[in-house]
Amino acid sequence: MASNQTLTISAQIRKPGKATSRSLRMERMIPAVAYGPKTENFSFAIGENDAVRCSRHGFENTIFTLSSDDKNLDGLKILRKDIDVHPVSRRPIHMDFFVPDMTQTVRVEVEVRLVGKAPGVVEGGIVSQVKREVEIETLPLEIPEYFELDISNLQLNESLHVSDIVFPTGVKLISGEKETIVSCAEVEEEAATPVAAASETEAAAAPAAGDKAGDKK
Repeated sequence: MASNQTLTISAQIRKPGKATSRSLRMERMIPAVAYGPKTENFSFAIGENDAVRCSRHGFENTIFTLSSDDKNLDGLKILRKDIDVHPVSRRPIHMDFFVPDMTQTVRVEVEVRLVGKAPGVVEGGIVSQVKREVEIETLPLEIPEYFELDISNLQLNESLHVSDIVFPTGVKLISGEKETIVSCAEVEEEAATPVAAASETEAAAAPAAGDKAGDKK
């Protein structure tokens, strides 16, 4: 499930500093920084709409290409790293990007999506996805959008592991092969709670207490 596409976002160089960042946000621009093995750290800004789009699920490993009037920014390829969001609106207020060496591999975590229906469910089992991402190493433009794991043969009380995923050529697995991705197990009935058990004991003891009280009359 490779995703070799790159998305373009407009960018402009900015001066670092809190005052500058506040001014940018008032203009619906989001301050950002970028760094990489062959790039000096630099500060820039992108439009709020682009920042929101970059922040969405599914764009974690997307290569973005910057478009800018500044020749040092224009055409630069970046990966999203960290996002600071507003505590109330949850909209991005600052972003970190990584500038990869496009000729060198990078380590990233890629989503695992389950496909198919587990026959163990018919036998009373519940499918639980234990691990939702696996770590791999590959070239930036070869990063898969996601991996699929077929659970069509997952029986009751069985599990599937990282080793059950079919990885494409050029992808080096970093996660452990024995790590569990998904399992199908029976739902255990809940035992009586301590409160319920105590109530039953008190109810059973009540008649006896009443008999003793009657004997004293």
